[in-house]
Order: sequence, then C-alpha cells, then structure tokens
Amino acid sequence: MSVVLKDSVYLVTGGISGLGRGVAEKLLNEGASVAICDLKLPEENDSLRSFVDRVMFFQVDVTSEKEILNALDVIKRKFNKLNGVINCAAVNLQHPVYDFEKHEPHSLQEFTTIINVNLIGTFNVIRLSIPLLIENAPNTNGERGIIVNTSSTLGHQGTTNKVAYAASKAGIIGMTLPLARELSEHGIRVVDIAPGIFNTSTFKHLQEKSNNGKFLGFPKRAGKPAEYGDFVKAVIETPMLNGSSVRLDGAAKI
Repeated sequence: MSVVLKDSVYLVTGGISGLGRGVAEKLLNEGASVAICDLKLPEENDSLRSFVDRVMFFQVDVTSEKEILNALDVIKRKFNKLNGVINCAAVNLQHPVYDFEKHEPHSLQEFTTIINVNLIGTFNVIRLSIPLLIENAPNTNGERGIIVNTSSTLGHQGTTNKVAYAASKAGIIGMTLPLARELSEHGIRVVDIAPGIFNTSTFKHLQEKSNNGKFLGFPKRAGKPAEYGDFVKAVIETPMLNGSSVRLDGAAKI
C-alpha cells in the first residue's frame, strides 16, 4: 500500500463507473478511504462495497450545493477529514453546432447541460470542499490537500461536433492554474488531467473511430480506467506537480 495514500480520505465524483471508478478502486486498494459521489448507487453485489468501512456512497448531483454540502458533512462526521478531491463526473454529447440536413441549430438546453455538469459541477465541488481541506495540518511539504480535475484532450484541441464538450473541458483547463495559484498559499494543490481515448462509455464514439488506428499515437489502443487511477496516484504523490494540465492520451491525434 502507498505510504502517502494509506489512511487518507478522498472524495471522487463519478466514481461508480468509467475513469472515476478506476480512481476509486486504485485509492481503495492503496489503503485510502473514499467517498463516491455519483448520480447512481452501486449494485448490491458491486465489488466497491467490499471495502466496507473505507467506502461511502452518495447519490448526488454535482451541480447541487445542498447535496454536495450534505455529503461533505457526512464525510467529516465519519472520517473527520478530507485529504483530496478527484473530479471525474461528466456528460458527453455529440452534435454539430448547426445540422444543415435537418436545418436545426444545436440544442441550447444540451449545451447548457454539458457546461453545467462538466464545468460548473466541477467548480461547485471544489469551492465547497475547500473548508474541509484547509482544516488538515500541513505535511512535511506544507501540503494540506489536493484537487485533481478531469478535462480532456478535446479541451486542448477540439474536434467537429463536440463544441459543447470541448468548451466545458477547456473551461476546466482554464481554471486550473488560477485555482492552483490562489490555493497554493493555503497548501492546496490543483492539477488537471486531460485524458484521450479510454475504454469508457463517454469515449465510445471515439473508440469506434480509432479502431483503424487513425487517431491513435502509442500505444495503439484505448486507455484503461485502471491506468487513469494509476496516474491519479502518481499526481497525488508528486508534490511539485501543481497548476498543470497533463495530457494522458498516448499522443492521440484528436
């Protein structure tokens, strides 16, 4: 088990499936306690439940101030601390800004939904978690906590029919450095990870396009959620990594 992660407490949004699950499983296997916030709860036979006293589940909407505050209150009462927040909750829809065949513009409601969940939801969890993070005594590096956000390579380099998703993820990338600079005075790091094509439902359409290897760099495959979890662990254990957006995409051409 990791010396850094053992006995620490993390909140993971979107932790029931996809990248968030990869993170939650990694942290739990390394000895940390994890509070998972998701729109759904795990099935009764879900392996996540086997960690018993070190895992908690909250059925919440990340854009809801009340629901996130309630979850944080329970986390504090059960674990008496929070060492970090890993934001993985997201939605992904694909539409052209204007459908020239149907003569229809992009749905404003769908654009708003993506921005609300991906960008505003991430910021909402961050702002509400800070009071718990700053309660921690600083470690030998002076660190009190860490926030790891999940953007996308599409936030760095967007593609067609993904304007809403790209905008939401670019927003996460854009707020990483100012957040890190502001919170550095209080010993809290902020790092963004920008994944490329991974084996999750969110990236399903890109996986189909990448089957011929056209969009892949190396390795010539989609990433695995467990690999994302491995990288989050590395970020947590690397004190000098702060304020950066790091692409985790195998040099994919997207």
